[in-house]
Amino acid sequence: MKIRAAVLHEIGAPAPYALSRPLRVEELTLDPPGPGEVLVRIRAAGLCHSDLSVISGDRPRPVPMALGHEAAGEVEALGAGVGDLAVGDQVVMVFVPSCGHCMPCMEGRPALCEPGAASNGAGTLLSGERRLTGAGGAVHHHLGVSAFAEYAVVSRRSIVRIEEDLSHEEAALFGCAVITGVGAVVNTARVEPGSSVAVVGLGGVGLNCLLGARLVGARQVIAIDPIPAKRELASQLGADMVYDSEEADCVEVLREVTRGGVDYAFEMAGSVQAMDMAYRITRRGGTTVSAGLSHPARDFALKHISLVAEERTVKGSYLGGCVPARDIPRLIALYRQGRLPVDRLLSERVALDDINIAFDRLAAGATVRQIVLP
Repeated sequence: MKIRAAVLHEIGAPAPYALSRPLRVEELTLDPPGPGEVLVRIRAAGLCHSDLSVISGDRPRPVPMALGHEAAGEVEALGAGVGDLAVGDQVVMVFVPSCGHCMPCMEGRPALCEPGAASNGAGTLLSGERRLTGAGGAVHHHLGVSAFAEYAVVSRRSIVRIEEDLSHEEAALFGCAVITGVGAVVNTARVEPGSSVAVVGLGGVGLNCLLGARLVGARQVIAIDPIPAKRELASQLGADMVYDSEEADCVEVLREVTRGGVDYAFEMAGSVQAMDMAYRITRRGGTTVSAGLSHPARDFALKHISLVAEERTVKGSYLGGCVPARDIPRLIALYRQGRLPVDRLLSERVALDDINIAFDRLAAGATVRQIVLP
């Protein structure tokens, strides 16, 4: 079938993207789903910094590639062997397909699926196949999803069925921003009620981290970001204190007001500087968690003696350590109960043809979660 999709042909295009136009909306041929695959009509797709990192080159991927990984839609057709879904089912995309058989999957850590990581790096579906073709030949899949499009063929292992009483715009957030941010609190750090928490970086994932900290009963939540509008939104969402990360004495002030640092600090900005700040504002015996993705060539250095003598814990968190089939329905249920107001993070609705303009807004930090409506 013929579809329209946003395709990246070269990485590293200069901003503003409205002028350089790194993404071109093109007509592609989408093959039918193969064994274990599903054809999904994309109804809503969120713009995430992980998409922007591919455009900028901070997360190198093979090109040409149809971008987009955070989305919701409905099942249009089933490949051979898919018997637990039906046409019309509402689904949320997951950006790490899980084979179910490798060691991480068997340990209950599908975010670390080894075949899933390999296929994502190669720009294929979990099967190793590509179902997209453009004028110049095969087009790669972004994280097994390629959601900035009218339709997508994905592995059955890349989607979670949900109930139909959730709008597609709301549902899309649960495929990345919610599970990554809330999951870092609940699954990775296992924040205890009554703890103090700091979140460095208040994008879509960082604000979900803040919501997660409130959800589990943190007594003190501190939000840190250089953009005033994001600090204001964090206050509205329940942050007890907000700070400008670009203030020269930010770390010293935070350590003073927290009497030595917070119990848990989360880096959600995708930068080594943010990670350094998060580590420095963590108290002795505390835990620092990073869910941001910086350029693979950049290293994070810490003082070995502080790690040992202060009994620090440093953790990475990918996909929020979630088991998507378990956690997405749970988080949606909490949203319905009003305990996880992720809808307040929705900002602009964007037409597919305006996607480069939307990435300019994202790069400037002028928005939280924009939604593409193909």
